[in-house]
Amino acid sequence: MSRWTFRTIAAKILNRLGLALHELSLDATLGRCCRRGTAVNTVIDVGASNGCWSMRARRHFPCAAFLMVEARQEHEAGLRQARQRFAGFDYVIAAAGNRVGSIYFDATQLFGGLASDTPFEQNCIEVPVTTIDTLVREKGLKPPFLIKLDTHGFEVPILEGARVTLALSSLVILETYNFRIADKSLLFHEMCAYMEQHGFRCVDICEPMHRPGDGAFWQIDLVFAPAGDRVFASNSYE
Repeated sequence: MSRWTFRTIAAKILNRLGLALHELSLDATLGRCCRRGTAVNTVIDVGASNGCWSMRARRHFPCAAFLMVEARQEHEAGLRQARQRFAGFDYVIAAAGNRVGSIYFDATQLFGGLASDTPFEQNCIEVPVTTIDTLVREKGLKPPFLIKLDTHGFEVPILEGARVTLALSSLVILETYNFRIADKSLLFHEMCAYMEQHGFRCVDICEPMHRPGDGAFWQIDLVFAPAGDRVFASNSYE
């Protein structure tokens, strides 16, 4: 094989690899949702940190309202800047859960953290907690909704506090794990079963991650659509 032939084959392999990686990106996933005609009037971004995810999603849903929900006060400056920069953006400094009041929060990592009804042994803070249904009602947010949760194992209590909103949602994007990172967290396949019980099926995936130490599959974002969505009407590959 000549040097030029080898370079051509290598370039083609790298190009195909790049395309495959792009297909698993958030932008590619949201683009597919838009091309299917998925309607979204309000995006509810829970675990919003500084608003970076919402700003990425806005490229695909530029006419939607965005509510960013973040427990850590340290991110408020970034959230305020996002609200000032983009019309229709708003934020709330609170954790999301299945009740209104206060809750414990693991403050070990600024871009991580986990809510809990019981205190943590270390790096534990107390933050306000509210429900998605309460926020939707108080702020008069309009369906159909896209709910995104980046909440590190606390998904079920949040979804319990979003029963009304969930029934009016066209997309739900959940960060899920292959390891039980919290006592009551669901593994990714258990989350699929949970969402199916609530009328949703997995329609796409994005952003897979592997552990750096041993290369094991760590997490993936699962994208759910209502089970009655027309995308599930056909079982054919074509």
